Formats: sequence, C-alpha cells, structure tokens
Amino acid sequence: MPPDADDWIDLRSDTVTRPTPAMREAMARAEVGDDVYGEDPSVSRLEATLAERLGKEAGLFVPSGTQSNLVALLTHCGRGDEYLVGSTAHSYRFEGGGAAVLGGIQPQPLPFEPDGRLDLEAVERLIKPDDVHFAKTRLLALENTQAGRATGPAYFEAARALVNRHGLALHLDGARYFNAVLSTGCEETALAAPCDSVSVCLSKGLGAPVGSLLVGTRDFIERARHWRKMLGGGMRQAGVLAAAGLHALEHHVDRLAEDHARAAALSDVLNTWRPGIAQAHTNMVFVDLADDALATLEKKLARHSVRATGARWVCHLDVGDDALVRVARALAEG
Repeated sequence: MPPDADDWIDLRSDTVTRPTPAMREAMARAEVGDDVYGEDPSVSRLEATLAERLGKEAGLFVPSGTQSNLVALLTHCGRGDEYLVGSTAHSYRFEGGGAAVLGGIQPQPLPFEPDGRLDLEAVERLIKPDDVHFAKTRLLALENTQAGRATGPAYFEAARALVNRHGLALHLDGARYFNAVLSTGCEETALAAPCDSVSVCLSKGLGAPVGSLLVGTRDFIERARHWRKMLGGGMRQAGVLAAAGLHALEHHVDRLAEDHARAAALSDVLNTWRPGIAQAHTNMVFVDLADDALATLEKKLARHSVRATGARWVCHLDVGDDALVRVARALAEG
C-alpha cells in the first residue's frame, strides 16, 4: 500500500523543508524587537553570527535569496553599469530580471563550464574597455554550488586576482554555501575570503522556513540596508524567523553531509536500474532521461508518494533512507 498523503517524500527541491520540532521551539522562545529600528536582538545575533563564521564584518537578514542577490547587485552597481554572470546562474536566469528592471544594471552572461565554474579567461575577455560606447563593468557574480557542483577556494582566489586587475568587485551567490564547504573540505571562511559580498540561504538545506543573509564589510552592509528598505525587505519583529536561522546554523550545517551521502546512494539506485543515467553532485541528483521518460518516471514515483519534477532531484532534511526504498520500488514496477 502507498503511504498516506501526508507522508510524501519531496525531491523537487531543498526549499520544501519544514522546521523541525526543535527549530519551532527555538522560534517560539525568540527574543524580538523592531528590526527596522535595529532593535531585534535575535536578528542582530544572526547577522553577527554568520558574518563572524564567514570572516566578514557585518551581515544583513533579508526575506529571500532573490532579494539578497538583488540588494548586493544594487549596492555594487549603479544604473548603466554591468555585471558578469553565468548564463544559467540563479541571479541572472531565475530572479525575474530584477537587476535590469529595478537597478538599470546590464547583465553580461557567459556559459558555465561543465564543472560549474566560469572560465576566468573568458570572463576577462568580456570586461568592457573604458569607452563611452560600453556599459561600465563593475562586478563579477559567481555561484557556489552551481547545479550542485562545488568549487574550492583556489578558484575564488584566482577570481579575486582577476577582479583586482580590473578594479571590479566580486559577489558570491552562496545559496548552498555550506554544501560547498563540506564538499570541498575547506574552512568556512575560505570561500568567502576572496569575495566582497556573499549571499547565504537559510531556507534550503539548512532547513529554516524563511530568509537569507548577505555579508560583507560594515560599510557595504550599511549601504545594502538602504536597498533592503527600498525593496520592502525591512521586517519588524523578525526574531522569530532569525531564531530559526540561528538554530539551523548551530544544528543543521554538519548534517548536510547526510544529504550528500543520500544523493550518492539515490544515484546508485537509479544507475542500478538503468546504468549511467544519474550523477550526484553534493545534495543533488541529475537524471539523464528524455522528457517523456521523465514524465513516466514521475508518475511511477507518485504511486509510491514520492514527488520529483524534471531531471534534478534534491536530498534534504526531510528525505530519509526510506526515500531510497520507495524509489527502488517504483523502478521495479517495470
């Protein structure tokens, strides 16, 4: 018998996680105040905690990763400026064109390499000369992880050297920053150190219900705070949300390794069924099947109360070993 409707396993994304009982308790006990006045102690503690862990001077709590990236772009760039970005990067492709629409900032996209990096030589060739015909290149925006692929510190140090040569700033969309840290085995500060700003999402693998943090220098964050207010991101008694983020940082970072292990195991299940169709990168599994075959597979999975959409399946806080069992059963249907 398939499990009850409230017992579904959801592989669509790590954004679907629900707060654990311990996280809900922390939220209920949170100290609160008006954060627009800078008076919410839980928000201030969260901002300071992540900034310190990443080796930055200050942090800014915002409602979403989309707003965090947009605030960063607006703070780094002015109207008519340009940022260099991957053509499938979240901040370019999946955030509604906010930088262009709201900031008048021109994106200059280029393709990611198969390992999830941007070719820095190609990046350098796209930097515009100081000429009235061109937008002024101001910023290089990178992403880690990118499609689940983690990149280590050496690449970011090379990117830092590049932007220094051209007087640019460097932003990292680190929505899954700690997945990258665990996958590469580096110190928590190592990926952030070469970057002027870093965005970290709390509501993906870390399992908080809402929120992201932007970290950087104290001056940068003060300017970013102005943009957050303009975009409607200033919240009042936000400590109940910040408490969830603090709990996630304390209790849910190291456990991301479990998601990576389950993604690898899930990939093995799929490859046992049909060799060579699945690859795991950190907490994600990518399934190489035609669209019609994926649609058929989704229906099979649904009969075992497993949700999956498309070629990317994601392991997270609410995905246990029973997911492997149910997927294997679905595949065995023939």
